[in-house]
Amino acid sequence: MSALLDSLAAGFDGDAARRAALDATLATGLPGPRSEAWKYTSLRALERRSFVAPQADATVDADLLAAIPAPRLVFVNGRLSATLSDAGVATPGLSIGTLADAGTLPDIDNRDDAVFARLNGALARDGASISVEASARIEAPVHLVFVGAPAEGDLAWHLRHHVVLGEGATLALVEHHLDTGAHRHLDNTIISLRVADRAELHHVRLQHRGIGATSFLRTDAELQAASVYTRVDVEAGGALSRHELDVRLLGDDARLTANGVLLAGGRAHVDTRLGIRHIAKNTACELKWRGIGDQRGRVVFHGGITIDAGADGTDARLSNKNLLLSPTAEIDTQPVLVIHADEVQAAHGATVGQLDPGALFYLRSRGLPASDAQRLLTAAFVREPLSTITDPVLRAHAEAGLDRVLSGLALV
Repeated sequence: MSALLDSLAAGFDGDAARRAALDATLATGLPGPRSEAWKYTSLRALERRSFVAPQADATVDADLLAAIPAPRLVFVNGRLSATLSDAGVATPGLSIGTLADAGTLPDIDNRDDAVFARLNGALARDGASISVEASARIEAPVHLVFVGAPAEGDLAWHLRHHVVLGEGATLALVEHHLDTGAHRHLDNTIISLRVADRAELHHVRLQHRGIGATSFLRTDAELQAASVYTRVDVEAGGALSRHELDVRLLGDDARLTANGVLLAGGRAHVDTRLGIRHIAKNTACELKWRGIGDQRGRVVFHGGITIDAGADGTDARLSNKNLLLSPTAEIDTQPVLVIHADEVQAAHGATVGQLDPGALFYLRSRGLPASDAQRLLTAAFVREPLSTITDPVLRAHAEAGLDRVLSGLALV
């Protein structure tokens, strides 16, 4: 048994079902290199570490959130901060709370390859709960803020968030994952999204953790008939960051647009896995992802699309383009397309390359220093996935998050 799992299981006080899920995880252990889903992400160093649960509220400077308006829920080291959270003005049709307030415990995921999801099901006790009533159109984005703060010892927390949109509802959601200082904590979180018929969810996720942080995030979305789900991820930082985006298009004419930017500098390891499943007819997904590896950073991308039998009329498209800015960086990309239906349109592709020498020469010949020329071309390369954000407020948040990350790249 690993030190990691031993420490996470210490002090468990859940019910029998959660005890069984935890015991199964302890017996199975962490996945190794023979697991296809973890082939490019080693957990060997992590399994030797120990963590403790947060026992006290951490102090965070409120100025950190000055640019993040209400309504917002703020979690610091996995614990809700009532002083930093701000529900704002009551909005008809919108309910914002926590699972602890509702007395609700998350479901348990028993899939063999979902080790951290099963741990989350066994150990999570709180998280955000957001619901939008049918036909309600929520204008102001709702912000979920997750802050990692220095503490004595290495902490681990497990959160489960639920977001539910009723029929014909609309909502904009922004996730902020950030740190106030150096730490080596572990964040294991699941967010469940349920989008009803003709509802629209617009989602931006900004992850900019410090160099010692470890995070495992899973997004589980279900789309019903004629619903629309658009999202953009800006993923950067952390010693190890893994995001699993699982989307099931369950209703006819459901639409998904999921774009992202993956940036790994220093010794960061950024791992993203898409699992998009088309189940109903006339559904569509467009996936546009860009990756950058700098210094000794590593980007891992798996773009999986499955079109079930009977999902006729599906239109699925995946593009993953990557830049290597350093000879010591690494990028592993794996587009996967599995089709069980006949009348579909589907395409996928992936590239790994370097900045165009001709473009660099042109900019240098106009007097730009090498680092400025590289930064300009890199910024143009990664901004393309943000083009799908039509809401100017959401676009501003995404661009600001991307600019912060790009400013930290060690270009030469």
